Amino acid sequence: MLGAQRKAFLLKILDRDGRVVAKSVAAELGISEDSIRRDLRELAEAGALIRVYGGALPVPPADRPMQERHALASDSKNRVAAAAIEKIHPGMTIGLDAGTTALALARMLPRDPTLTVVTPSPHVAIAVAEHSDARVIMIGGELARFSMVASGALAMEAVRHLRLDAFFLGVTGIDPVSGLTTGHLDDAITKRAIAERSDETFVLGSEEKVGAVSRYPVIGLDEATDVILDPLDDRALVEEIRVALTGSSTQ
Repeated sequence: MLGAQRKAFLLKILDRDGRVVAKSVAAELGISEDSIRRDLRELAEAGALIRVYGGALPVPPADRPMQERHALASDSKNRVAAAAIEKIHPGMTIGLDAGTTALALARMLPRDPTLTVVTPSPHVAIAVAEHSDARVIMIGGELARFSMVASGALAMEAVRHLRLDAFFLGVTGIDPVSGLTTGHLDDAITKRAIAERSDETFVLGSEEKVGAVSRYPVIGLDEATDVILDPLDDRALVEEIRVALTGSSTQ
């Protein structure tokens, strides 16, 4: 089987099974695991899948450009945002990450002038200004067109001077084994830096992110204060994430 045929076969398995296990495919085709791993690496570099230990997973839906994500699991995002509001109290300085769930949260903020909101996202900053009386501080830097978030050296310099009560972190993958991940390296660095400057970090976990794994790690589940999950999401993975977060079952 030629390399192009193998890659097409791997993508067919990924579409059918939701994952590729390199060892199983190598045995099925009668070739070395090294050949399969090389094919998976090339497919990952082309953006067709995400490599993980032992194989590959699909590219998470939440890794799509922001303009394509607005209609993705919007009800779930609103439920997560409503739950996140309960973590916000008068006088707090909070960080709102970029992303569509953070945008939903920004639109639900109370009309409280004692709040201060810090964000690397121009979309989120505008939503906060339109829907609340909170003070808005933007983190400057180079704007990534894919995610519409400021990052780079200027952003890191601004983050270095922050001190937040709470950071509402947006990621594109929440997995009990791989932890919290995102699809772009600069975004991962910015998110991690803001989390390090915050007393508490709450992860916004709408349904499309649960069980997904993106390319770049942000922080481990054990480093988050909590993962705010959709209260209507009753999949087994949700309980696995809670166990990974707390170290014990909630039942």
